[in-house]
Amino acid sequence: MSESEKPYTNGEITVIWKPGVCIHSAKCVRGLGEVFNVGARSWINMDGSGTDRIGRAVPFRRAQLFPE
Repeated sequence: MSESEKPYTNGEITVIWKPGVCIHSAKCVRGLGEVFNVGARSWINMDGSGTDRIGRAVPFRRAQLFPE
């Protein structure tokens, strides 16, 4: 993980904010505003929803979040 990347976890799932990849964060904010709130600090609140809902809000990373 690079210095600019930041992990957020709820103990079951970890979302890693990557500035170069997460350029479309509005999708997460619209999909799950109780977790992804750009007006708050820290703007990712992993306790804002359940693991399954967080995983669905970040579908392009689902394979990494829920490895088989």
